[in-house]
Amino acid sequence: MTLFTGLAAVAHAQGMSVSSSAFADNALLPAIHAGAGDCGGTNTSPPLEWKNLPQATRSVVIKMTDPDGAKGGGVVHWIAYNIPASVLSLPAGAGDKSGDQITVGKNVSGAAAYRGACPPVGDTPHHYVITVTATDLDPGRLPPGLDAAGLAVALAGHTLNGSTIVARYGR
Repeated sequence: MTLFTGLAAVAHAQGMSVSSSAFADNALLPAIHAGAGDCGGTNTSPPLEWKNLPQATRSVVIKMTDPDGAKGGGVVHWIAYNIPASVLSLPAGAGDKSGDQITVGKNVSGAAAYRGACPPVGDTPHHYVITVTATDLDPGRLPPGLDAAGLAVALAGHTLNGSTIVARYGR
């Protein structure tokens, strides 16, 4: 019996997942989470929930990219970090700007903000990959103002596990 208990604990540790109450994996992103103006939305970050963080997790990082953007070169729409491991979800809009338990990094335009989906008119719907990463870094350890490259350097050797969810959006 003890053997099975140990196996269940290992499976649980490896079963990190991320979901959203706004869309299912690989489904359409609701327009509210798209860019403002002609993009059809209000630049409101989507609600997210994550489960089964590794036991050593101290903080969580969120990154949203559009690998189809910039003609296949990829676009970073959202970076959020310094989220304590005790926080297991963000409601819609909670990731739009920095606050007590979240630091929002620089998106593709250099702004420390959530940047909603906004593919070119007529393109096949783009894929928006949202990755939640568990880290062994204490909340608040990473400085404000990181972009994707700076965050990657800061996370080197500190990631424990991650999970993704994909949304699609076209106009």
